Amino acid sequence: MKLNHSAVGALGVAMLMASTGAAAQYATVGSTRSAAVEAPAVEVSIGRQLDELGYDHDVDDDGDFKLVLEMEDDRTQLAYVRSPVHEFGSHRIREIWSPAYRVDGGRFPAPVSVRLLEDSHDSVLGSWVKQGDIAMFVVKIAADASTTELKDAIAAAVTTADAMETELSPGSDEF
Repeated sequence: MKLNHSAVGALGVAMLMASTGAAAQYATVGSTRSAAVEAPAVEVSIGRQLDELGYDHDVDDDGDFKLVLEMEDDRTQLAYVRSPVHEFGSHRIREIWSPAYRVDGGRFPAPVSVRLLEDSHDSVLGSWVKQGDIAMFVVKIAADASTTELKDAIAAAVTTADAMETELSPGSDEF
């Protein structure tokens, strides 16, 4: 495929935890982060959707779907469609990840961090996160997203990440 380019109060946390059970565990009072719901080793329905879209894919050790998509200018871009589903209240979310930048030593230079924040602000679908020593563009979609919505999310992830990799590491096609 060729692509172009509140914090929650303590009472609220307690009520949410009580209403959603063990799936919503919080590291600290006031945190809005939820734990991942246990998912099968491989989410079979996602594999079927990727097959329907004609995407070649592998399954990694975590049960995530790994795709390498062809981009413009003979470039490729890596993407992961994650098998785990995250829950927050009534929301069930799946993530699509695409890497763009790696730094030795784990800390991004300040100008890179600022650029990623600026791009997150401008992005309609997704935002940048730091995953270890890698800047990863993450698109979050409904766990039961349609095949078309999954295709759009993958396109958003890989086009954004490939453009950022080209900007931050000219001449490189690591991902």
